[in-house]
Amino acid sequence: MPRYVALLRGINLGKAKRVAMADLRELLGAVGYTDVRTHLNSGNALFTGDDADPADHAARIEAAIIERLGLDVRCVVLTADDLRAIIDGNPLADVVTNGSRMMVHVLEPAPGPALLAEHDPIALDPENARLGERVIYQWCPDGVIAAPPVGFPEKRFPITATARNWNTMTRLVELL
Repeated sequence: MPRYVALLRGINLGKAKRVAMADLRELLGAVGYTDVRTHLNSGNALFTGDDADPADHAARIEAAIIERLGLDVRCVVLTADDLRAIIDGNPLADVVTNGSRMMVHVLEPAPGPALLAEHDPIALDPENARLGERVIYQWCPDGVIAAPPVGFPEKRFPITATARNWNTMTRLVELL
């Protein structure tokens, strides 16, 4: 059975959408996932599940969160191979000096040419942003808050985007 990583978007930021990681582990186990482990308090979960499309797993998790916790939370699920490819494909690896200032914006689904023409994340931060497959890599040398917002605004685009810093992404690979 394959391993997956679920990245929940926008939980435990301030007082909205609070989800205890123990509750998330219990929820994932209750819907049939095994070997569930969470990392940090920001909605990162590793689990073993059926060999299925990651988008199907994401929909299943989102539905369970609505049903059991009453929260509308978007979720992106990556296979272990997807996560390793994101790490191995970092085009900014030689300039990053601080993993907490290197952001990986994971996109689901990958934006097509029409969406990229309408919202070009690289044009927003040409020196520090690069597009990968399903991800935007962004080096934030002056800190994340000072960096231009390169992600896709969900109200305008049919894309779920959730960001994690490089330290978190590399730790998730280690935990697999």
